[in-house]
Amino acid sequence: MADPKGFLTTARELPKRRPVDVRIRSWSEVYEDFGRDRLERQASRCMDCGVPFCHQGCPLGNLIPEWNDLVYRHDWHEAIERLHATNNFPEFTGRLCPAPCESACVLGINQDPVTIKRVEVEIIDRAWAEGWVRPQPPAVKTGKRVAVVGSGPAGLAAAQQLTRAGHDVRVYERADRVGGLLRYGIPEFKMEKRHVDRRVAQMRAEGTDFKTGVNAGVDVTGDELRSRYDAVVLAGGATAWRDLPVPGRDLNGVYQAMEYLPPANRVQEGDLEVSPISAEGKDVVVIGGGDTGADCIGTAIRQGARSVTQLEIMPRPPKTRPDAQPWPTYPMLFKMESAHEELADTGGERVYAISTTEFLGDANGDLRALRIVEVGGPETGFAPVEGTEREIPAQLVTLAMGFLGPQREGLLEQLGVELDQRGNVVRDKDYRTSVDGVFVAGDMGRGQSLIVWAISEGRSAAHGVDRFLTGHSALPYPIPPTARPIA
Repeated sequence: MADPKGFLTTARELPKRRPVDVRIRSWSEVYEDFGRDRLERQASRCMDCGVPFCHQGCPLGNLIPEWNDLVYRHDWHEAIERLHATNNFPEFTGRLCPAPCESACVLGINQDPVTIKRVEVEIIDRAWAEGWVRPQPPAVKTGKRVAVVGSGPAGLAAAQQLTRAGHDVRVYERADRVGGLLRYGIPEFKMEKRHVDRRVAQMRAEGTDFKTGVNAGVDVTGDELRSRYDAVVLAGGATAWRDLPVPGRDLNGVYQAMEYLPPANRVQEGDLEVSPISAEGKDVVVIGGGDTGADCIGTAIRQGARSVTQLEIMPRPPKTRPDAQPWPTYPMLFKMESAHEELADTGGERVYAISTTEFLGDANGDLRALRIVEVGGPETGFAPVEGTEREIPAQLVTLAMGFLGPQREGLLEQLGVELDQRGNVVRDKDYRTSVDGVFVAGDMGRGQSLIVWAISEGRSAAHGVDRFLTGHSALPYPIPPTARPIA
């Protein structure tokens, strides 16, 4: 145990965000530096519980009490070894994961939980700074070839594990750079892309081969993948977005979030001087209250939007854990992320229990406003509240309402893999699909989920592939999938 009295003597503390008026003028990450001594005191709050429920909360099974203790004892080198034992990319999860481990922290029953996520990101950031993160090429090659389709967190995790197991791995990515949504979906202010670049460099040095600008199912067919490789891992994510089919949907100015965010990221990559979908000088409405919606808010503010409003059909969640979501479950709470703080500071608004009934345009077919109405809760079927209909101005709308599953056209149809009732790829306990030699990991099989689940499933699928190719596997196997086994 780090400090037997740490949780009694030290209060929870997080690094400060840079002032809103400063940070919205740049695209760099929003947090100020956090002193090492302060971080070590935060790690001392971990109680090293007899039953560490943070393990239950983390899909990766991170050894949280162990590396908290090591940080408190100033053994940062061993701390990154323990962290890397379960997590290939803690610099991603430490910035992007909503931290279900903290919701499950035993200290959180009656106090503020341990700052697990912050300790995690500080461990890996120091490891990179000290040069402790090095390529780990395999000692022995198996001669087996594996194709991984998709270079998001699930694909990267599977590829790194399989490369280290000695297989020849090639990752196919249809975008021009590696990273999937990590690259073009996550704004720079949330995670700077240098974190992706140096992991990709490490993986190349280990022997992983990347082919970008290749759309699997178009540029290379399912039959070609199966004939060229001993195994195929599908990790293309849940890219079929949820739409809003109301009158005026085809007006100029209504975009999906994943149409809006990528060009903004390309500006930061230096590919474009100005995004072709810019919020500058416009009234912007973001429909959807999740993380992607927050990303759209922060992006629109930095682009110079005149006003930003976020709409959410669900009622406003409570600030404290409701009785129906007891510890150690992950509760749905009202949160003030950095983008929401920026929204409030710049005069924007988050509006709950609201439904959009129509997009209104001008004579040129350009969006000018939304017609919205207040609605009841889920128990009413989101029934409109009479007399609450009104219009709000908007020249740009982004739809951030989630995803419905993987793209079925193309590769999945060519391979003929079985789909479940939700449209996700069916897999068994070894992440095998209904097609021999084809495996699936991440959102393609699980449905839209968290980055920690993607990495966990990528690692688990790698174990299944390795065992399929060699008859056994020494790779770790975090958690089996929840999808039903194939008969």
